[in-house]
Amino acid sequence: MSHKRIPKRKAALAAGSVAALGAAALLLPNANASQSNSDDATPKTFKATDVGDVASQLASQLGDAFAGSYYDSSKQQLVINVVGDNSNVVNQIEKAGAVANQVQNSTSALQAAAKTLKSDATIPGTAWAVDPKTNKIQVTADSTVTGAKWNKLTSTVDSLGSGVAAVKKSAGSFKTFVSGGDAIFAQANGGGVRCSLGFNVTASDGSPAFLTAGHCGVAAKQWSDSQNGQPIATVDQATFPGAGDFSLVKYDDPNTQAPSEVNAGNGQTVQITQAAEATVGQQVLRMGSTTGLHDGSVTGLDATVNFQSETDPNGVDTVTGLIQTDVCAEAGDSGGSLFTQDGSAIGLTSGGSGDCTTGGETFFQPVTTALAAVGATLGAGDAGAGDGGAADPSASASDPAGAADPSAGASDPAGAGDQAGGADDQAGGAGDQAGGAADPSGAAGDQSGTGMDDGSGLVTSTP
Repeated sequence: MSHKRIPKRKAALAAGSVAALGAAALLLPNANASQSNSDDATPKTFKATDVGDVASQLASQLGDAFAGSYYDSSKQQLVINVVGDNSNVVNQIEKAGAVANQVQNSTSALQAAAKTLKSDATIPGTAWAVDPKTNKIQVTADSTVTGAKWNKLTSTVDSLGSGVAAVKKSAGSFKTFVSGGDAIFAQANGGGVRCSLGFNVTASDGSPAFLTAGHCGVAAKQWSDSQNGQPIATVDQATFPGAGDFSLVKYDDPNTQAPSEVNAGNGQTVQITQAAEATVGQQVLRMGSTTGLHDGSVTGLDATVNFQSETDPNGVDTVTGLIQTDVCAEAGDSGGSLFTQDGSAIGLTSGGSGDCTTGGETFFQPVTTALAAVGATLGAGDAGAGDGGAADPSASASDPAGAADPSAGASDPAGAGDQAGGADDQAGGAGDQAGGAADPSGAAGDQSGTGMDDGSGLVTSTP
């Protein structure tokens, strides 16, 4: 696999390896379709990235009658939930080209229920978010929620009343995915930490930087582009746990080239042109060298996730404001990119449960919120032009073997995402230094000093 190479002192850490992105276009047919109709009662078709603004406008116009919205990707329609049968409300929705859907629970009722869950059921291994498709709060419990914990959770849900919330079990356990990944390495507390770069940005002072997960920035201060290499970037800000999971990491060399693009392998790149809000029902792509390229959809917004505490065995690390999806992920994907086919940056991989064999849930930090919090802007200005093209459409978009060449170690379970070396250590969680973050025998952690040649997005060489 060939790659564009950049001098070591100007390492371009592109936002997550996305081999086979061209084939991903098959996942989102007619993604750019948009039309208007002369008949206001006939629903319009929208691009997924356009429905957020329309939904926000309707929410402000409809007031208490508005009860959430979602995107019907099969019909490319925006669905607006409404409480009551006010014909004026329906007319406003139809005039905007959306579809009105009468539901039972108001936004305020669901918000009150979420507060009850927070006060009475903040249990490690649980998460919840409003699902506008069902007009309920979807509560998820991982495999560790049993016995008294399970009874407490279900009794709290029952106390909310009929039709307000539903509980489902998830395979595996909720965890952050710090101990593997595809792009950045750190040494801390006598062990290795490995995470993924999310998106290149420009910091408020004009310096080149990138976004990654907050629990990565908390785990280590300095980051390298190779497993045992010298640091090339330093954490400037990090938030975890609490109101988000994001870090701003500044490149140490102010001349670092940090293009706003995704490395698709074979010298090809995909431009990241904007940061966009997620919409329930929207189809998205996630890349991580542990599991390759995978697709799925957004299932909830403003999700609350209760991770087992990193420092207190009996404590909880609660993170709020996340995007919930049905995209799979595994140890090795923390901080990596969630994006759309048209080049919109959506999120940074935070954590989840399950795996890419049995499925599961994965939560993401919204990029828009992270940018606003750290004062950065997406991309790298003039440095972000790039010279890439479309990815090879013959590759399989959802096949990890096509998304990241396993012969190079990017999706080799014995290399980049070695679980036996402590990468998926439940006891240590995000900051666990006891296990090896990456197996040195794997090609993803290139020890030659020439950087990565595995489609990881860290494509560097000595001059």
